[in-house]
Amino acid sequence: MSPATSDAPIGPELVLAGSITARVDVLVVGLTTGPDGPEVSVGEALDDATAESVLAGLVAVGATGKAEEVTRVPAPAGLSVSSIVAVGLGAPDAVDTEQVRASAGAAARALSGTAVAATTLSSIDLAGAAEGFYLGAYTFTEFKAKSAPKEDALPLGRVELLVDSPRTAATKKVLARSTAIAEAVATAREFVNTPPSHLYPEEFAVRAKALGTAAGLKVEVLDQKALEKGGYGGIVGVGKGSSRGPRLVRLTHTGGRGAKKVALVGKGITFDTGGISIKPAAGMENMTSDMGGAAAVIATVVLAAKLGLKVTVDAYAPMAENMPSATAQRPGDVLTQYGGTTVEVVNTDAEGRLVLADAIVKACEQNPDYLIDTATLTGAQMVALGTRTSGVMGTDDFRDRVASIAQEVGENAWAMPLPKELRADLNSKVADLMNVTNHRWGGMLAAAVYLKEFVADGVQWAHIDIAGPSYNTGGPFGYTPKGGTGVPVRTMITVLEDIAANG
Repeated sequence: MSPATSDAPIGPELVLAGSITARVDVLVVGLTTGPDGPEVSVGEALDDATAESVLAGLVAVGATGKAEEVTRVPAPAGLSVSSIVAVGLGAPDAVDTEQVRASAGAAARALSGTAVAATTLSSIDLAGAAEGFYLGAYTFTEFKAKSAPKEDALPLGRVELLVDSPRTAATKKVLARSTAIAEAVATAREFVNTPPSHLYPEEFAVRAKALGTAAGLKVEVLDQKALEKGGYGGIVGVGKGSSRGPRLVRLTHTGGRGAKKVALVGKGITFDTGGISIKPAAGMENMTSDMGGAAAVIATVVLAAKLGLKVTVDAYAPMAENMPSATAQRPGDVLTQYGGTTVEVVNTDAEGRLVLADAIVKACEQNPDYLIDTATLTGAQMVALGTRTSGVMGTDDFRDRVASIAQEVGENAWAMPLPKELRADLNSKVADLMNVTNHRWGGMLAAAVYLKEFVADGVQWAHIDIAGPSYNTGGPFGYTPKGGTGVPVRTMITVLEDIAANG
């Protein structure tokens, strides 16, 4: 069973400490680029003389304090640890939560094989250090060889976060929230990294239901027969080409009387060949990540329940496998979305918007105050914004609110427009809509314009296109590994917290 559905930890154990304990193997400290050379940040963990000795050793081997630079030196005499790891924080005036998070992640990746580490980064920013170490240490191991891994290939086991007041309720609350958030991000990563041979719509629904049930959520799963009977033409149409039938999962967290209502919708295409409009072979293996939106909303609603947020959250995950076969939908076919809108399917590789539209209409039947949908929707997102910046579209005020929060938490989404002229380009000669325009301009925006047709009037809506940011095909950086990233879990949970607090 995947850690996403078990009690097995996905990251290191995180604990608070007031001093370096005897079990610690390595001490992790921060290093900034001061005007007169690097400066070490050790909090109250080391006395001045020891700190100066540590700094001298780091300077001697060329440490500069450049952001995320990792340098390891032997510990000076008198310390119980065997070595010191210094991680760069960059310029002192630029050190914020996100920089601590990124630097902690870089340190965690360098500490594979370490049983117990302590760190003074937590004295700078506890939340950033906790999340960075947890997510930086994350590694997906479910399908590694059965033989025991080498000791240095094991992830970091335990991190003791050094703070001045480890026993206060406020400090414990910060750690509890940060650990829960990191676990949710890692859970989304687990889903995304699980190969389509093992995570297909039925199995995805089973795992989502198990997580939801364990968190006390109300869970509803519609199978293929129920989807056909219910008129979910988008989900059924996309799934027609696969022998593994589609699903629609709904997970509900109730926030109590008077709570604002938020709908979350995430694209759950467990593998995307493009269907009859088949994709090029090169890179198609990365389409195992095409359910990153569904993974994120499932992890987020479970997290909302764990945090006890005073907001009602309905999360919808439409799941299908987009395959070419004798039963697959064809370019030129017409389907009827849930709610009655007819759509000419011009390109079967523009399938994400079809499953999302069904779920969006269903979600709007519950009269939510806010709706967030997220999806690995368009390659055009990466053309416009690169692989690390999500695009956010929707109703102006809520779009800007979501984008601002994404930037605050380090997920760096960017607000984008919905040009009115693109709507006419979705007109069809035979149906209400086409699922794509007849040109390549503004593809990310056109996809959002399509989704807008299905959002009920009066609902504050944000669409987050995570095509690039949800899956890292390059090398690891900061707290982000190769593969699934868990974007945009941290954005969505912070938006939910903001709605709970401010409406």
